[in-house]
Amino acid sequence: MHLRDKVNHGKSSTVFRNMLENGPLPVVGIWGATAHHAQLAEATGFRSFGLSGSNLSTHLLGLPDAGLLTLTELTEATRRICQSVSIPVTVDCDTGFGNAINVIRTVNDIIGAGAAALFIEDQVSPKRCGFVKGKEVIAIEEAVGKYRAACDVRDSLDPDFVIMARTDARGAVGGSLDEVLRRGEAYLGAGIDVLYVEALQSREEIRAVREAFPDAWLKCTTYAIDPLLTSAEVREFRLCTEGLHITRIGSIAMYDFLVRYREGGADVVNEHVAATKGHPLANFGIFDLTGFPKVRALEEKYLSPDKLERYEHSLGLYDPRTGQQGAPRKVA
Repeated sequence: MHLRDKVNHGKSSTVFRNMLENGPLPVVGIWGATAHHAQLAEATGFRSFGLSGSNLSTHLLGLPDAGLLTLTELTEATRRICQSVSIPVTVDCDTGFGNAINVIRTVNDIIGAGAAALFIEDQVSPKRCGFVKGKEVIAIEEAVGKYRAACDVRDSLDPDFVIMARTDARGAVGGSLDEVLRRGEAYLGAGIDVLYVEALQSREEIRAVREAFPDAWLKCTTYAIDPLLTSAEVREFRLCTEGLHITRIGSIAMYDFLVRYREGGADVVNEHVAATKGHPLANFGIFDLTGFPKVRALEEKYLSPDKLERYEHSLGLYDPRTGQQGAPRKVA
């Protein structure tokens, strides 16, 4: 159900593929877990959103990113997010929820939910977060079979849909840059669109991967590199996407505020209200973001006049007829 006026730029997969093909690169997106996170990304002008398995496991289950999500949970989250925004959505599909046969259903369901792209890891199942020690990868032959299956579903359902192959071969048990390069060549040969390399350890390693695959769309996780890459370096390495996990920012901000609130009580809240006055999301700005004015517009279209009179005879701090910028009306 769409409660906001969504901008129709065409099929999301086509839009995202055009971004990759025509630039400018990198495509800068925001990663999160919920429709709210996606709406924040779109409202602040970002070009894409990513549904992170780690973020979803945290926000939906309160559990670590250790392969505990189900395909059903992921698909439902994908559908809700894709219905809430106009920007393309990329989905973290962990290991594809099984072997190549299971991958067929996974890709089918995620395409059906409205996503523009997905990635599947070459880890052993149950997987674990790419930042966590103890990872193992499956045999290269099995991984290639999974990516071939994913690409076949893409080709039959939506040729513009973007398939990313993530390799954890650098940080896994027995991992190495040579293994990354070996797998990268095999995965690209299987027909995937984006090579996604996890846990590279230096700028030199990124450069080696880029030189090995000069024409590939390349995505890298670079958090292990100190100092972190600058925007200029991301462009220099021609990485096709760049993004931020907004949940990390939000969790720190909420935690710190709760500590202050526990210690200072209502005074802390009052200070926050005063400090954020005029902010787009202050007070009830989130109601605008999620589409309350659209509810009012639908009521105007479908409900009887006597039902609409309730706005004139009730109190409220937020009036869907005017939105955040308007003043609440008093009871007549």
